[in-house]
Amino acid sequence: MIRATEQQWFAERGQLFLRWMRSLLFITGALAVCYVALTLLHARLYQAAADNALDQQMNATERGTGEHKASLPTTPPREGDLLGRIEIPRLGMKLAILEGTTSQTLRLGVGHIGGTALPGATGNIGIAGHRDTFFRALKDIRTGDEIQIQAAAGLSRFNVDQIQIVDPGDVGVLAQSPESAITLVTCYPFHYIGAAPKRFIVHAHKE
Repeated sequence: MIRATEQQWFAERGQLFLRWMRSLLFITGALAVCYVALTLLHARLYQAAADNALDQQMNATERGTGEHKASLPTTPPREGDLLGRIEIPRLGMKLAILEGTTSQTLRLGVGHIGGTALPGATGNIGIAGHRDTFFRALKDIRTGDEIQIQAAAGLSRFNVDQIQIVDPGDVGVLAQSPESAITLVTCYPFHYIGAAPKRFIVHAHKE
């Protein structure tokens, strides 16, 4: 009799524990989904605000000078500063370019890689983005596609001439160039779960 009561007690406690674990997992999953949704919403709102801010900068330049003359920042940009906008018309991509590549910056847009040319300057402009958010569309890019870089100073157009997959340590893809060029960098494979083992590189040169 006593042993049967003990077995019933353990069975009830086991069922209670399972119900508690199911509830905990459900709450954890719901919180994770909410966090992702809020992060994506924040990024989308930031992109809209950055796009509007860049348009205002361009309009102010045109009103003040009567034309759109190219000019570069007189002081080094700080992490998170808005530098311009990248567009790839065929892919329907239009994204804010921010200074830096910290996790916080790359949650809001694509980031200018330090040590490479600034948008609007002559040289190799390095831009990085996450494969599962802003740079997801790069999986469909092709040689010959046009890439546009819009900064407050003006618009530059580039044509994609090379696509390659390299190891993460291959920094040669960001080597300086005497010509105006762009190098886009994201992780690869695009649908890989976890830390991706390769980098997807897109090179383009000015038209």
